[in-house]
Amino acid sequence: MSDKSTRDHIVEAADQLFYHNGFEHTSFSDIADAVKISRGNFYYYFKTKDDILEAVIDVRLAKTRAMLDQWERDGRTPAERIRSFIHILITNRADIKQYGCPVGTLNAELAKLDHGSRPEAAALFMLFRNWLCKQFALLGRKRDADALAMHVLAMSQGVATLANTFQDDRFIQREVQQMDDWLALIADGEVPTSRPARVN
Repeated sequence: MSDKSTRDHIVEAADQLFYHNGFEHTSFSDIADAVKISRGNFYYYFKTKDDILEAVIDVRLAKTRAMLDQWERDGRTPAERIRSFIHILITNRADIKQYGCPVGTLNAELAKLDHGSRPEAAALFMLFRNWLCKQFALLGRKRDADALAMHVLAMSQGVATLANTFQDDRFIQREVQQMDDWLALIADGEVPTSRPARVN
């Protein structure tokens, strides 16, 4: 393997282990074993676990930007693009049920640790927040676009947390449908404030 591909492999393995086991509970040995390289070779690429965390966050940011760009290309309307975000809960429901949201769990763990990388990890949420804000502004909700964006983030994080707790596929499907219905009301101009309408 080239230096670059070995490094990428380390970061990919660390990303999975941080998500599945948590940053604090993942050791150098765990990552080295997953990549099947000696710890000596491992230290050639990363000196500390914080260095790996920084690389993992950078990769997640790049992947998130690429995903948002793809939604921009694929979605014909702002509502369709917002719906792509909402439907992550369906697309990734197996992982979410088992491990929670990768963005939410990382931020929560780093907050508990009062870790220095908290601002970098929070940038993952900021990417989604700013992108959703842009979509709501395009829907004609410029005045409360940020409040609506934050509400969608809050709803999705709540669903991810409870899906992880209760392991209930029907709950995920039901909540996503309610979010879809609420978004349809927003798109039709039927929700006058950022406070969500109750959908029966």
